[in-house]
Amino acid sequence: MMAMFRSFVSASTQLRQQQPQQQQPSSGSGSPAAPAEGIESQFSCPICLEVYHKPVSIASCAHTFCGECLQPCLQVTSPLCPLCRVPFDPKKVERSSSVEKQLASYKAPCRGCSKKVALAKMRSHIASCSKVQEQIANCPKFVPVVPTSQPIPSNIPNRSTFVCPFCGARNLDQQELVKHCMDNHRNDPNKVVCPVCSAMPWGDPSYKSSNFLQHLLHRHKFSYDTFVDYSIDEEAALQAALALSLAEN
Repeated sequence: MMAMFRSFVSASTQLRQQQPQQQQPSSGSGSPAAPAEGIESQFSCPICLEVYHKPVSIASCAHTFCGECLQPCLQVTSPLCPLCRVPFDPKKVERSSSVEKQLASYKAPCRGCSKKVALAKMRSHIASCSKVQEQIANCPKFVPVVPTSQPIPSNIPNRSTFVCPFCGARNLDQQELVKHCMDNHRNDPNKVVCPVCSAMPWGDPSYKSSNFLQHLLHRHKFSYDTFVDYSIDEEAALQAALALSLAEN
């Protein structure tokens, strides 16, 4: 019995010693070795989920995006990185030449025909690949989980960005609206409608606050979309909002 055990251990040891000696098959090309699986996803824009096109990088956090995908973020007063939400200086967004070189060097299989294509040419190849177009055509169409005859509402208010009621400055989130009004309209005596409140289900679009800056500081230092459950009873929410408005006045 002991002899059989020794024989088994000896055979296992020999097998482990032979495994490192086995050579992996060579790619047979002089191009740089590409990363492991998922190379296309490693060089995909986090916004459009496609291979980078004219990639640019944010200096403060080093995240990379397609130049065109990042453009909307550069239009706001205080842009945030779409990936990590860190504020950045729009003047410190630069073309990523290192990523462009990697896109030209690495190849990946087409998701349709499996042909190896340089990442820099992947978008144009996919646009003309008949198998990819066939896959897209065969994608299941969107069907509501519960069929309904009700039309999809088209007048849903924007609760993400707001317009300054004093000067009309656009694309301000709640914190930016507070900062903008404090910096530019601190001494403005005009009574105005709060754009944040008027966008809410309980908001009164005709109510003008007598002290809008004080209202902003007391009511809008947090995001309603983060803390408010819109499924709660709207009548109760309206009563709470009116009570708070009376307390301010």
